[in-house]
Amino acid sequence: MAETERKIQLHGRIFITGSIEIVTGLHIRAARRALAIGGLDNPVVRNPITGRPYIPGSSLKGKLRSLLEKHYNKSQQWAMGGVRIHACYKFDEKGNRIPDEEAYSNCQICPIFGIPAGFAVLPTRLIVRDVPLDENSAQRLARTRTELPFTEVKWETSLDRVTAAATPRQVERVPAGAIFAPLELVYNVYEDADVDRFMHLLDAMRFLEDDYLGGLGTRGSGKIAFQELSLTARTRERYMEEKTFETGLSLRDLMAKEEETMNWLHQTFSR
Repeated sequence: MAETERKIQLHGRIFITGSIEIVTGLHIRAARRALAIGGLDNPVVRNPITGRPYIPGSSLKGKLRSLLEKHYNKSQQWAMGGVRIHACYKFDEKGNRIPDEEAYSNCQICPIFGIPAGFAVLPTRLIVRDVPLDENSAQRLARTRTELPFTEVKWETSLDRVTAAATPRQVERVPAGAIFAPLELVYNVYEDADVDRFMHLLDAMRFLEDDYLGGLGTRGSGKIAFQELSLTARTRERYMEEKTFETGLSLRDLMAKEEETMNWLHQTFSR
């Protein structure tokens, strides 16, 4: 089939909603325009309207992708935006990079998280929304005497191994115990294989719980836990009718129901 004749049909969507608990202080760095005297070396990203910290969908999605790439030992050969990602491509007879559709169809990464524009075989399945600070957490932090609104300042010291000279620096973090919600992951189903691919997303979420989100993770920051998860779906035939599999689960509890989950999804999207 010629590329101009390709047809894409959305069969439905799978939704994961819930919250993210910050187990150890979270630092997702904001772009720093200028360093004021006495200012923080490493500020966190904040909503410019409310001033509250939030978890960017790009940070969450990028970390999930990176962990899955490492798990499946995928080559990260495509440079994009200052980072390298895995992308399924091959070279034609002229040496130009073109989509490798066979590799793409068998890939655990590219169909879910997407590949660079111009190489897409089908649209990206996964949409990750920004996750705001939960209202109850925001009110609790507002009543707490933290160094900055909604955040703490963690002091770190770099020690010169030769002279023993100490260089202190300040790091801004969202304190442990804060909740970010609502979390919303939207997974688009374009073909039958997408239902089976869905478990790779849950695997990536489990890898993240055992790793860290944001920066400074090897020094204690960024441990998170997915909480109060709900799994729902909408099909193309009856899109306004939402079907619910489970609600209020931890990620561990949801993954323990893998066989039930897959049976429910196959039944939901059977045609």
